[in-house]
Amino acid sequence: MAKFELKLPKMGESVAEATITSWLKEVGDTIEADEAVLEIATDKVDSEVPSEVDGVLIEKLFDVDDVVQVGQTIAVIEIEGDDNASVEAPKSEPVKTETIKETPAVAEVAKTVVAAQETVAPITNNGDRFYSPLVRNIAKQEGISQKELDSIAGSGKDGRVTKHDILSYVEHRGTQTTPAKVETSEAPKVTPVQPVVADKKSEAAPVVASGDDEIIEMTRMGKLIAHHMVESVQTSAHVQSFIEADVTKIWNWRKKVKDEFYKREGENLTFTPIFMEAVAKALRDFPMMNISLQGDTIVKKKHVNLGMAAALPDGNLIVPVIKDADQLNLVGMTKKVNDLASRARDNKLKPDDIQGGTYTVTNVGTFGSIMGTPIINQPQVGILALGAIRKVPAVVETPEGDFIGIRYRMFLSHSYDHRVVNGALGGQFVKAVKDYLEAWDSNREI
Repeated sequence: MAKFELKLPKMGESVAEATITSWLKEVGDTIEADEAVLEIATDKVDSEVPSEVDGVLIEKLFDVDDVVQVGQTIAVIEIEGDDNASVEAPKSEPVKTETIKETPAVAEVAKTVVAAQETVAPITNNGDRFYSPLVRNIAKQEGISQKELDSIAGSGKDGRVTKHDILSYVEHRGTQTTPAKVETSEAPKVTPVQPVVADKKSEAAPVVASGDDEIIEMTRMGKLIAHHMVESVQTSAHVQSFIEADVTKIWNWRKKVKDEFYKREGENLTFTPIFMEAVAKALRDFPMMNISLQGDTIVKKKHVNLGMAAALPDGNLIVPVIKDADQLNLVGMTKKVNDLASRARDNKLKPDDIQGGTYTVTNVGTFGSIMGTPIINQPQVGILALGAIRKVPAVVETPEGDFIGIRYRMFLSHSYDHRVVNGALGGQFVKAVKDYLEAWDSNREI
């Protein structure tokens, strides 16, 4: 019999790891090709990992709540065939070892590094307590001793220490009342930095719950969203530009054609695809808004992939992506917007549906807000908030003179990264979106 290594597949751009949420198969179970073996969770999307072969599950290498890197082997499946048909991944380690032995100096350095790592943090599974490879690796890197690791309270299944548990411990090591434990760590380089930051954070916002208060544990997605929002604010220099657009022509045109459009296409024509079309056109006019920043390098994106913030049933937001939005006509844009919004509500989005965005649009008007200051969706450099459409009195300019009329107007709020987008570019871009909306052809056919 041969063995097949089931690896965590690539799930989209920038997704480097996933958390195992449940095993659908147990050791000894028969598995068919394309049958789901386990469930995983990435930043915002839950998904299944199917088997690529027929066989029998003989080994699970990770437990529930463990964090696995893309490309790592997560299970071993026994398949029909001889041993020569085994996956060659396990053989990669001996090959590396042989290469090192060919150079004595390199081999000596490698031995020294390994010995040092083992000396710093000889982590093992202690009794009934299991530590995943990722947790043990973090412990080595942070100089956490076996005694320290055993003292960490685990939030995983059966009290296991998860990635978040150990990272939280590292962040708050300096707040311990008995700092002697930290001082005895053999990786002192981390210790002087962390205590100062942790102390400031803990003193800045102490939270005390009274007996009448309700304690609510944040959901996994809530924690991830909170982390991403803080990370974005700490990464980008957020600046906002605001502009008001007159969308009376669009309001009247949509009212005129929406019923016919539904009869013909079987789709509701909302304002969102109309706004998305205008944003896509503006991004073509100002390609330096369709970029990302990596260190000191600007990556100018070839494709215009628009992120569209959508509400989930639990109240959280997710950002599915309309790929190559500038290549779609209004019918195609409408179908894509409706499809992504529907699958978001039904929790049926796939990991690839939320990857690859180059610019994001969020509709704060859905909740009645007339404007907002949205946080940039990293690693993008801009995000546009659409305010509520309001019927207001406004000055209307005509060749015959100005007059006061009832108009449909809305605010556009543009947040952008001032590290690479100056005020002129940020203002010109949102002005271009306004111009496209106000220049709408009232006789346009769809």
